[in-house]
Amino acid sequence: MTLYFIGIGLNDEKDITLKGLETVKKCEYIYLEYYTSMLHCDIADLEDLYGKKIITADRDMVEKRADEIIDQAREEDVAFLVIGDIFGATTHTDLMLRAKEKDVHCAFIHNASIINGVGIVGLELYKYGRITSIPFQSPGFSPETHYTVLKENKTHGLHTLMLLDLRPHEDKFMTVNDAIKSLLELERKRKEQVFSEDTWCIGCARIGGDHKIKYATAKNLLAQDFGEPLHCLIIPGELHFVEEDAIAQWK
Repeated sequence: MTLYFIGIGLNDEKDITLKGLETVKKCEYIYLEYYTSMLHCDIADLEDLYGKKIITADRDMVEKRADEIIDQAREEDVAFLVIGDIFGATTHTDLMLRAKEKDVHCAFIHNASIINGVGIVGLELYKYGRITSIPFQSPGFSPETHYTVLKENKTHGLHTLMLLDLRPHEDKFMTVNDAIKSLLELERKRKEQVFSEDTWCIGCARIGGDHKIKYATAKNLLAQDFGEPLHCLIIPGELHFVEEDAIAQWK
């Protein structure tokens, strides 16, 4: 028996690969990790295509009750579906390692993730530096990591991809506008000349689907409505002339 880790892409039920679909159809239990990203379709759409009932796996299940999934995979084929790629923006290495500790066989079927999906903007993927995320703030939790990462990447002339927080069960999604405001606030606090209203940025929404991409100064992007989630923010580093031509289409 096998625990299959299956990436299902970035947009809707049709983004699953043929190999992934064939595998899902033969599995007894189908879990969907549904707290680190979201699709632009309903779970019912997945079930109609797969012909299977889907069990949504929240953070508590994946991180604290993973043995329930693993133990089932000792007796039956189990699919663990991940939006995007299985080891892209969010890794599921811990689940894999725990399964292997119990001698449960694991198999992997990959798909597109935001990390390669952002290639559409025209920046060379191998010139991105460290990827960072911007989480929602809460009392006693005001992270500055994204500002620090941007500073480090800029030092080396590298592009910076910032992934924006989401809480699907609260219908709460961070926007490009929120991300820019966070960076401006940190600049006012730290005064390290890393980010300003004149910094050129690329705001992205719904990469892999009905995308919206805009290239402008931070000040101008603040006036944009990027619509439905998911959003991300890119701050370009040093540009090759081909990259300059490519991102100019989004001005």
